[in-house]
Amino acid sequence: MPSARGPAADRRTQPDQGGADAAHAAIDLQNRTRTMSSQSPNGDDDREGQGQDPFQQMFQQFLGQSGMSQEDLQKMGMPTDPAAMQAMFAQVQSMFSGAGQDGPVNWQAAKDHARRVVSAGGDPSVTDAQRKVVDDAVQLAQLWVEDHTSFGQAPLQPAAWSRSEWVEGTFDTWREITGPVAESITKALTDTLTQQLPEEVSQMMGGASNMLAGAGGMMFAMQLGQAIGGLAAEVVSSSDIGLPLGGDRPAMLPRNVEEFGEGLDIPAQEVVIYLAVREVVHTRLFHASPWLRPHLIDLITRFSREIHIDMERIEGLAADIDPSDPSAVQEALGSGVFVPEQSAEQKAVLGRLETLLALIEGWVDVVTVRATANLPSSAALSETIRRRRASGGPAEHAFASLIGLELRPRRMRDAAAFWERVEQRRGLEDRDGLWESAELLPTDEDLDDPEGYESRRGLLTASEDELDAALRSLLDSESMSEDDAQDSGSSADQDPESGPGSDSDPDSGDSGR
Repeated sequence: MPSARGPAADRRTQPDQGGADAAHAAIDLQNRTRTMSSQSPNGDDDREGQGQDPFQQMFQQFLGQSGMSQEDLQKMGMPTDPAAMQAMFAQVQSMFSGAGQDGPVNWQAAKDHARRVVSAGGDPSVTDAQRKVVDDAVQLAQLWVEDHTSFGQAPLQPAAWSRSEWVEGTFDTWREITGPVAESITKALTDTLTQQLPEEVSQMMGGASNMLAGAGGMMFAMQLGQAIGGLAAEVVSSSDIGLPLGGDRPAMLPRNVEEFGEGLDIPAQEVVIYLAVREVVHTRLFHASPWLRPHLIDLITRFSREIHIDMERIEGLAADIDPSDPSAVQEALGSGVFVPEQSAEQKAVLGRLETLLALIEGWVDVVTVRATANLPSSAALSETIRRRRASGGPAEHAFASLIGLELRPRRMRDAAAFWERVEQRRGLEDRDGLWESAELLPTDEDLDDPEGYESRRGLLTASEDELDAALRSLLDSESMSEDDAQDSGSSADQDPESGPGSDSDPDSGDSGR
């Protein structure tokens, strides 16, 4: 009787071509279950002599063949009896079937996986005492910030979230951010795999391309859930990645705030107040600048349009995964399976994103420093935030693992100096007024030359009288230049004796006679 694993099991010494060994196991379980169900009561295999299922071969080429025995499955904590294996595979099938209903990704599966990651790391519920600490800190922060920005506070009450509540409260934003990314990745993955399929399988594909898209969507859902679940253990607030994921509502994670303050030798009350001020400043900026959030997401979407799939990297990643080590799967998913080399367009978009994030972080830092002037540990906490950012903060970890988008506001100090300069020269209202639109914000070149920014961008915020005066000055200067040119020409025409050869020229020929 043929082996249930099929001929591909003999090729297991070759590099696997999948990015997640959990998917390898799922396909292997499916094959075993199908074999059991297809056997007749006398033990004969109904498929004997029919060869391997082309679609089974297709998925083995995509995901690789684990070639695991029952002992291997038991080591990984997986069931080996048919009923339990059917139930496990049904969960995997649900990820495939969920894709395509409202996009390429089964978003519920991604959220569920994120919650499992959070649960594995520990996630105690927020106590009433912790909620009161957050409420009091945010209320005080609103008072402190009031005199240091022209932006008013959002009308929503603050929230104190557990890690799983953070997943729930921010998931809609994650879906908005990563939806276009998922579409680009699944399309690129489907196109790449279709080109690599054997000719006989390609001819049978027909409408089965949705199955490939489902496979790509499944892998992305797992990777997204892994990234969000891991991020839930790092962030201290809704806006910790530079974008308020919870909308206009200030939100903090008490347990993560406590862990952030461990080892700093700073009173816990000062830590939570300082972080509450940063959260309030972030939410005020985005509430007062409704264009900013969709603009950031649009830049991320433009970056994702250029994504392509590096199959050689996926093959190498799969070959390095130990099937008997479940933690290897999580490490692989967190490593960024779909991280290709950046195109020229992506590099340009990345530069704009980094500059915008630097401007956001720089502005937040300036306002936070002003608002926490009476907090004894303000300077120490500010430096801690900078070091945390320099080593790669939560935003960089999340986006780098998902799409290779390394977001780090490298020019935050330059941006902070820019905002301080504008405030000193033009006042707080004009400083905040630059957030009215993207066109008013400085570019990367402007941060190199803040003096030049004033002259290049000054007219954009000028009043009508200032524009009229500048226009008159420009016209007057052009008129004076024309008059000077005419005067020079007239002088030359009216003084012929001053030319060479005249009697008054001591070097002329007549002077020698």
